[in-house]
Amino acid sequence: MKSGLETTLAVMIGLVIILPGCKKTEQNPAAAPPVVTVSKPAMQPITPYLELTGTAEASQSVNLVARVPGYLQSIEFKDGSYVERDQLLFVIEPETYIEQLKIAQAQLLRAQSELDRQKELAKANATSTADVERWQSERDQSAAQVALAKLNVDYTHVKAPFSGRMGRHLVDAGNMVGVDGNTTLATLDQLIPIYVYFNLNERDALNIRDAMKKQGLDPESGVGKVPVFAGLQNETGYPHKGVLNFVDSTSSSSTGTIQLRGVFSNEDKIIFPGVFTRVRIPLGEPKPLPVIPGRAIGSDQQGDYVLVVDAQNTVARKEVVRGPKTDDGYAIESGLTAMDRVIVNGSINVRPGDKVTPESEAASASDTSAS
Repeated sequence: MKSGLETTLAVMIGLVIILPGCKKTEQNPAAAPPVVTVSKPAMQPITPYLELTGTAEASQSVNLVARVPGYLQSIEFKDGSYVERDQLLFVIEPETYIEQLKIAQAQLLRAQSELDRQKELAKANATSTADVERWQSERDQSAAQVALAKLNVDYTHVKAPFSGRMGRHLVDAGNMVGVDGNTTLATLDQLIPIYVYFNLNERDALNIRDAMKKQGLDPESGVGKVPVFAGLQNETGYPHKGVLNFVDSTSSSSTGTIQLRGVFSNEDKIIFPGVFTRVRIPLGEPKPLPVIPGRAIGSDQQGDYVLVVDAQNTVARKEVVRGPKTDDGYAIESGLTAMDRVIVNGSINVRPGDKVTPESEAASASDTSAS
């Protein structure tokens, strides 16, 4: 007979053999393809542009100087204010120069009177021709002294040669100016109009020439007709419109670029000298291009790309060339068609070759609003 221990062991071994056979095998269901939001590109008329960075400069700039020596009597403007043409800016003690003018005028009056007397005497042969000529010369010299004295009086009142914005005054009232040469008092910049300078590489410069030819403009004489748009760093888009009014005749040997200049009316004086601007120049007529949201565009070492979903709901990668930015995203110059289903949401969770469940952007938005 078997002992109790042997019986217990036999029962346990039997259970170990039987239990695995009784376990029912369960199959895990296959994971559902991830859901992505897709949208077809919107075809929009897009104008090809060159986008550059420029720097604004005054269309005219002048250093206002003291042209006569004297004490600076008064400053007639506020630093940084906008002044009009012929507006009084500085006064350099005029009294001394007014007295000099009076003396010169008195000498001229005396010389003219004596010349008239000598001419009357000459008619009666009571004086020599030499005396008449001497007083003629004396009168002419006195007239020149009066003209110089008037000019010096004018120089004591420094006025704006054109309308513009003043810099800060560089000399305080009460200081002696104009003693050791011309003393710079302040700088005046003309802001209406204003210039924006920018540089193009040779290839882009040739593209502009080609665009001008297509528009029927002579690249040499068409300057002044090509539109240029500008925007400041805190502005959206390019709200300021001007024209191209200068193209340098040679390229820089050190940088390989050509300098160009746009002129802008700047009536609101928003653009000021020294500020950096974004510059855009159109290169032709508008043409229809696909436009997609910026979030749909990825970039890596190979360049820009988008992920699309084909007819079999499989993800594929398409290399694209990004064009101008629009209100709805970016225009795509090549690599995409109007029929492509572009992944606009969910691309981070999929890779080329994956199966997905595409939902149109419109349908996705409706589901979201309904919830």
